[in-house]
Amino acid sequence: MPFQPVQQEKLAQGVVRQIELLILRGLLRPGERLPSERELAERLGVSRPSLREAIAELQAKGLLVSRAGSGVFVADMLGSAFSEALIKLFGDHDEAVFDYVSFRRDLEGMAAERAARFGSGTDLKVIDAVYRKMEAAHSKKNPADEAALDAEFHLAIIEASHNIIMLHMLRAMFDLLKEGVFYNRQQMYRQRTTRDQLLDQHRAINAAIQARDPAAARAAAEAHMSYVEQTLADLRKADRNEEIAQLRYQHELARE
Repeated sequence: MPFQPVQQEKLAQGVVRQIELLILRGLLRPGERLPSERELAERLGVSRPSLREAIAELQAKGLLVSRAGSGVFVADMLGSAFSEALIKLFGDHDEAVFDYVSFRRDLEGMAAERAARFGSGTDLKVIDAVYRKMEAAHSKKNPADEAALDAEFHLAIIEASHNIIMLHMLRAMFDLLKEGVFYNRQQMYRQRTTRDQLLDQHRAINAAIQARDPAAARAAAEAHMSYVEQTLADLRKADRNEEIAQLRYQHELARE
């Protein structure tokens, strides 16, 4: 019969499984530093040799990295999701930008719907807290803080959707956005009227999620991304028009 003796799990394996789950569920994020060896061993209730064994196994799996003089960090796994050549290709072609927005519209609509349905009370508090920070940043002349909070707001919704695959996929996509691969978020916020409309859209998304209205949350998220798509298209067109105008102006000066 297919029975085998029951073996007590080694403490190191218990540590490995716990850290793996924290990374999988997005509670430990890429680039995040783990507590010191002494503190972490105390928190986990294991000896330091057992902790070292677990850390070594997680490093071998590529989930943790050690930096001399700095500590142990969660590995930045963005590179494993997209090759360097593909990232450069994304950044060089507008087609990728609009496909990115379309991808986000579909998945973020789903994420907002799931957040309204499955998010815990604490999840919804986090989303609302980030939105309130966006409101506070809205009054600043420099849009940098508001643009950064935009990504944080959407990631909070994705985390509240409680779908692990969606979380890691969109977190990688937002990392590329932060690096300016697809477009510069601050460019989206450079006009006051655009900033006002974007804040209104985030308000509508937040209100629907707080009301636990899945259909309204999805519709609000999709409408927001459609607006982003149109705004980016308008910005691209304006930039092209300006290039042509500059050429025309230089030609006119040369004729004098």
